[in-house]
Amino acid sequence: MAQTNTHSHDDHSHAPANFNKAFVIGIALNAGYVVFEAFFGLLGHSLALVADAGHNLSDVLGLLLAWGASAMAKTLPTKRKTYGLRGTSILAALFNAIFLLVSVGAIAWEALRRFNNPIDVAARTVIWVSLLGIAINTVTALMFMSGRKGDLNIRGAFLHMAADAAISAGVVGAGLAILFTGRRWIDPVVSLLICAVIIWGTTDLLRESVNLALQGVPKDVDLDAVEKYLSALPGIAKVHDLHIWAMSTTEIALTAHLVKPDGRLDDPLIDQIQHELHDRFGIEHMTVQLECGTCDRTCLQESKTIV
Repeated sequence: MAQTNTHSHDDHSHAPANFNKAFVIGIALNAGYVVFEAFFGLLGHSLALVADAGHNLSDVLGLLLAWGASAMAKTLPTKRKTYGLRGTSILAALFNAIFLLVSVGAIAWEALRRFNNPIDVAARTVIWVSLLGIAINTVTALMFMSGRKGDLNIRGAFLHMAADAAISAGVVGAGLAILFTGRRWIDPVVSLLICAVIIWGTTDLLRESVNLALQGVPKDVDLDAVEKYLSALPGIAKVHDLHIWAMSTTEIALTAHLVKPDGRLDDPLIDQIQHELHDRFGIEHMTVQLECGTCDRTCLQESKTIV
């Protein structure tokens, strides 16, 4: 049998763009706004503002984590970490989702408590502070928009900032409602709605990051289509021990055993596999093992093939 390790060429690289500037600006703007919003939220007795500040704080931590993971993912492989630190980007996405859900619990608890102990809210303060939040979150989201389809971390940053802009708009609505009706229960109701929006926006991020952490097939890759493609290659009689997983939030890996009865190494075929797996399925790193399939002893991994 023969084993061939194939990699995509530089001209086909799907490496993520450099978002360092976006991270720096986004973190600075949102960290400053968290302090500003929390101060006026406490001053104006608005749980909606304090809740949104807590949410924004988790986003700042998430941006810091994602930024650090993006930098670590670019480190070179070592003898002890042969893939480098690519996997940190997956862990960052997972922790980011967890941070958001923890913040939801704290906000929801305080909102429920306020139904029994309503507090007067400075509606005008809520409105002006939240209008500033809409502007800051929209600007930050736009900086990450171009990378949202190629990197789970960047997508998480974009979704959080876009959701924050929408949440701030909801808080503006709450301030207006309180201003015109004087009903104090509107503030905790809006806080619970904010919690619902956060959960809705975080569910997909959590599901995908857990899937990648467990070395599952990335959701944008169709394993059956990949297997069908490999099986249809000239000279290939069978495919087994096919595995597809994410090495990072931007790089996908594949290993497969291909039964090739003629027993010949075929460099043009290997080159075709490497380019087509990359161009058609976005797979960056691949290892293909060729087997004749004529010996009495079968491949030890064949019995472990996916069913």
